[in-house]
Amino acid sequence: MEKFQMSIDKMEKIVSLCKRRGFIFPNSEIYGGLNAIWDYGPLGVELKRNIKEIWWENTIKNRANIVGLDSSILMHPKIWKTSGHLDHFSDPLRECKTCHERLRADHLEKDNCPLCGGPLTETRSFNTMFKTFIGAVEDSASEIYLRPETAQGIYVNFTNVQNTTRMKIPFGIGQIGKAFRNEITTGNFIFRCREFEQMELEFFTEPDSAHKWFDYWVEERFNWYLILGINESDLRIRAHENTELAHYSKACSDIEYNFPWGWGELEGIANRGDFDLKAHSTGAGKDLTYFDELINKHYTPWVIEPSCGVDRVILTCLLNAYKEELDDKNNQRIVLKLDPKLSPIKVAILPLSKKAPLIEISKKIYSEISKDFNCQYDDTQSIGKRYRRQDEIGTPFCITIDFETINDNKVTIRDRDTMKQERISLDSIQKNLDKIY
Repeated sequence: MEKFQMSIDKMEKIVSLCKRRGFIFPNSEIYGGLNAIWDYGPLGVELKRNIKEIWWENTIKNRANIVGLDSSILMHPKIWKTSGHLDHFSDPLRECKTCHERLRADHLEKDNCPLCGGPLTETRSFNTMFKTFIGAVEDSASEIYLRPETAQGIYVNFTNVQNTTRMKIPFGIGQIGKAFRNEITTGNFIFRCREFEQMELEFFTEPDSAHKWFDYWVEERFNWYLILGINESDLRIRAHENTELAHYSKACSDIEYNFPWGWGELEGIANRGDFDLKAHSTGAGKDLTYFDELINKHYTPWVIEPSCGVDRVILTCLLNAYKEELDDKNNQRIVLKLDPKLSPIKVAILPLSKKAPLIEISKKIYSEISKDFNCQYDDTQSIGKRYRRQDEIGTPFCITIDFETINDNKVTIRDRDTMKQERISLDSIQKNLDKIY
């Protein structure tokens, strides 16, 4: 119980830090907020950009047989009928007859409202897609949906991509983009949002090779989280039972993280078989088969789909990095021990005085270093408080310019994790940082 409470306290501290330091803000806060919608602040957008760039480089840029795509959020409404989303993309809903709170039936432990104790309605199906209208008239003919996933944009562009790139099976198409789900129950900060961002890959393969590629991508995706610096002991792979599989799925495994509330899905890797391309071939009346020159045969490729949410990855990285410990003067400090490639700010420039010539030297260093690294210039309050601020936002290195710099042309570089300080020459700053990054 005590361990669980410590975990919950950690979650609350993460939420507080994100608001206080400019990682993540409540959406529309001055109007009272909008539930399960969040805005990324100046540091948050940098962390998010770093994670997306690492995913893109690892999954797409560094692989000769995978290309990128950026499909639209709005798509033809028939796509969602064909894909099964209109019929199957729903949650079981029950409503309290007293307080009218809407609740997911599969999350309820008792047969009454957990908020007020009132009686509940019978379970009904609630489609979680957001509906809107296209054009000037709001009628059923102009109904359209915000996409609940990015994958369908890849499937309907399969032939376009294959024809223009001349890619041979096996090959993949990946993209990063917004998705929207009208979740009945949300919570746990950015773990479950109504507006979120996905990083998805659809890897097309010959049917007999699908199982091999499924195993390959499960291992690849697990290792990607280790690249981000996530503790391996807090990660696990959980294969779905047959009763859990979606109607189209041949196999599925989740990469899970040990969140403060327990193990939760971080990413799913699914063997979707040939369901999607066959469904769209039928629905659109278009041939989405692939002609394999090696065997002189047309067939519908099978698909392996690794899919993760950017927001969940961000939450995982923050939880993994958050530490409370004693500093070199036996004072408690909060530090985000993010892997340096994730850190929003790579280097902080900290002049010990606002007076000349320290300011001129500091601004010159900032001007040169900021060409290659995201830097922050901070000359307010004591150097100890400035170190604490940088520790709290995960800045790996601080460069302090003091009065000795004027005489010896050296600065002090401080390591975030070890708090070790080293005196280095001005002309070696860039070389030292290049070696690290």
